[in-house]
Amino acid sequence: MVRTTTEQVLFGWWVILSTAVTPTWWCCAIIRPPRDGGIRYRGLTQEQVLVQVLPVDYEIEYICRGNRVIVGPKVRKCLPNGTWTDLSHRKKKLYIGALFPMSGGWPGGQACLPSAQMALDLVNKRTDILPDYELELIYHDSKCDPGEATKLLYDLLYTEPIKIVLMPGCSSVSTLVAEAARMWNLIVLSYGSSSPALSNRQRFPTFFRTHPSATLHNPTRVQLFQKWNWTKIATIQQTTEVFTSTLDDLEQRVKEANIEISVRQSFLTDPAVAVKNLKRQDARIIVGLFYETEARKVFCEVYKEKLYGKKYVWFLIGWYADNWFKINDTSINCTVEQMTEAVEGHVTTEIVMLNPETVRGASNLTSQEFVIQLTSKLGGRTQETGGFQEAPLAYDAVWALALALNKTVEPLKAKGRRLEDFNYNNKDITAEIYRALNTSSFEGVSGHVVFDAQGSRMAWTLIEQLQGGSYKKIGYYDMTKGNLSWYGNDKWIGPGPPADQTRVTRKFRFLSQKLFVSVSFFAGLGILLGIVCLTFNIYNSNVRYIQNSQPYLNNMTAVGCMMALAAVFPLGIDGQHVHRSQFPVVCQFRLWLLGLGFSLAYGSMFTKIWWVHTVFTKKDEKKDKRKQHLEPWKLYATVGVLLAIDVLSLMIWQIVDPLHITEEFTREVPKGDVDELIEPLLEHCSSTKMNTWLGVVYGYKGLLLLLGIFLAYETKSVSTEKINDHRAVGMAIYNVAVLCMITAPVTMILSSKQDASFAFASLAIVFSVYITLVVLFVPKMRRLITRGEWQSDQQETMKTGSSTNNNDEEKSRQLERENKELQKIIQEVRCLCGLHHSFALPLCGILNL
Repeated sequence: MVRTTTEQVLFGWWVILSTAVTPTWWCCAIIRPPRDGGIRYRGLTQEQVLVQVLPVDYEIEYICRGNRVIVGPKVRKCLPNGTWTDLSHRKKKLYIGALFPMSGGWPGGQACLPSAQMALDLVNKRTDILPDYELELIYHDSKCDPGEATKLLYDLLYTEPIKIVLMPGCSSVSTLVAEAARMWNLIVLSYGSSSPALSNRQRFPTFFRTHPSATLHNPTRVQLFQKWNWTKIATIQQTTEVFTSTLDDLEQRVKEANIEISVRQSFLTDPAVAVKNLKRQDARIIVGLFYETEARKVFCEVYKEKLYGKKYVWFLIGWYADNWFKINDTSINCTVEQMTEAVEGHVTTEIVMLNPETVRGASNLTSQEFVIQLTSKLGGRTQETGGFQEAPLAYDAVWALALALNKTVEPLKAKGRRLEDFNYNNKDITAEIYRALNTSSFEGVSGHVVFDAQGSRMAWTLIEQLQGGSYKKIGYYDMTKGNLSWYGNDKWIGPGPPADQTRVTRKFRFLSQKLFVSVSFFAGLGILLGIVCLTFNIYNSNVRYIQNSQPYLNNMTAVGCMMALAAVFPLGIDGQHVHRSQFPVVCQFRLWLLGLGFSLAYGSMFTKIWWVHTVFTKKDEKKDKRKQHLEPWKLYATVGVLLAIDVLSLMIWQIVDPLHITEEFTREVPKGDVDELIEPLLEHCSSTKMNTWLGVVYGYKGLLLLLGIFLAYETKSVSTEKINDHRAVGMAIYNVAVLCMITAPVTMILSSKQDASFAFASLAIVFSVYITLVVLFVPKMRRLITRGEWQSDQQETMKTGSSTNNNDEEKSRQLERENKELQKIIQEVRCLCGLHHSFALPLCGILNL
């Protein structure tokens, strides 16, 4: 049984009577306690709190359970108008579930949490932003550990109150939270995640972040490559997901900018082999993607391989400590001086996380004022506080969320919805918040806040260069506008930015004019000699001695020699004499003059030696028969066939695969420390399938040359008046064959040496032609001049005519046959006389044997 005092009884009867006879505006409806809280009703026991109204001036007191704190008035009083003090102005709360890593791999929550609380205080005091709402942060320490974050995420989702947004920190934790949040229709807004993998709208459809993606460095790098005219770069990365995805993005961007990644190296823990490969493959512009501890290992190897200096530029991440290369690290065996020497001049790119300009943004604070307030809140500890650099991003994340929620109030009201109606099954409110965040654009303490299509922050990039052991700002790059702000204070070890590869200077090399004139002079003399020989042969064509040498074939030889000598002139013509557009014509002249000249000169000599071999290497009983059927026109037809084969093959070559100008070169090694190669360019005549055509031509001509040598050797002891100069022809064939077989391969070897190649080829032509003309025609001239045969024979021929010539020739052959028969008879008689046969003695006496 409950005991009551007299005062309590009277109070209870007063309440009952007052509710019966007193108007309702003289009392207030009782307030029920909120969730996770309670109300202390003064003067009433728990059983007495059953009445529905309380009298005027009655006061109640709010209390909280656990670690909750009271926001707003703690005591409320019943007013005469039937309301409670401040009850009509009470704001509705919206809860934010946050994970701040206060420890672990990146203890960014140490500075980011106070920064976010600063932003919440300002937002809640503003009357123009969410005037009917109050944002409250419910946070836990994720320790930057995905396993710990899984447990905390479960607590946030399954513990009252309902959270309208989640705010994780580390990339690994954000990956977990963002992938799960879609199942609860929750927007995720991160302040400290840089992994490029999070820029995947299919995998993370509700994810946003005020920390830019690590790939934001890549547009800046590409901009610098283009500024310094680099089209060839190399990369070396630590094999972790964040660097691999960053490098994949870089590869795509440089490909679009027509920049080549010539070398791509990676390592897990030891970069020694990767750095050696960079050196071996002549990498000059190198992008390094690795953590700070691995950076020291890399540059220790860089020092050992001498992969630094005026020929090299390294691009690193800018969020290392300023003295990262001076830190004592037992994992490397390089001194501070060596490391300082190796890293000098490298370029870093770093996301701008604090607005460099003095502007007042949405929070009405400049970036400098924000730093002062945050430093004061942290008690002056900044450098040793984790996440101090990223604190502006956490501050702007709260403001981005507040402005987005504020933007959704009216659209939701038009649909008959309110923010406080949000639950984990409500997709409409989530869609409105997503739309508002996606169109965010305001000035924050970290700079202009705007998100791209993947929900990643687009921000400025700071470009710095290590000069004299300390970092100097050399520019900024605004990706949103494609604007590069350049200070022009970049400093290089050499005269300027190094080349992305060894410079190649292209220089045309032309034929020595002294050599060309000298050889042309001898070629001209040879042509004059050919004209003299041709004139001599035509003028004395009726002389019997000349006729017996087949003068028409000799005329062809002389013409062919002159054509071969004429080819010397186009052989020496290059870019000094004709324009590039006219060079193919010169190439055709070379080909046709050499081809036809060889066919006429060598073909006529080959025909002679072939005929001699055919006739005079047969058995005696067949000689006369073969002589009777051989006609001179058959010799000319043989030459015609050889010439037709050449003409046909040259025409097919010219039509199917015409010659054109090509530039052949052989790079020269640079001298000393000069980073330059001389690339001599030589103008050559070539075609698409040059080797095939040359193989066919050389094979065909080579067989003719070899066959000619064989026939000349076989007929060296033959004596005939029908072709009285066949021995001279054989000598000429030896000469041409040897020179051609030597010249063809040597000129191919010396093709890159324009003077040597021209001298060898042209002099071979000149010498072979001179020897051929001298061997074939000079003996004839000498005989006719010394013996005077051309006068008597010519006069006799004019008198008797060609028929007499033929009769004399027939008589000569008849006398030769009779002479041989008599010699056989005499030989037989001698044999008989030696045996002293009785019937032969008279004959022996007559013959004096």
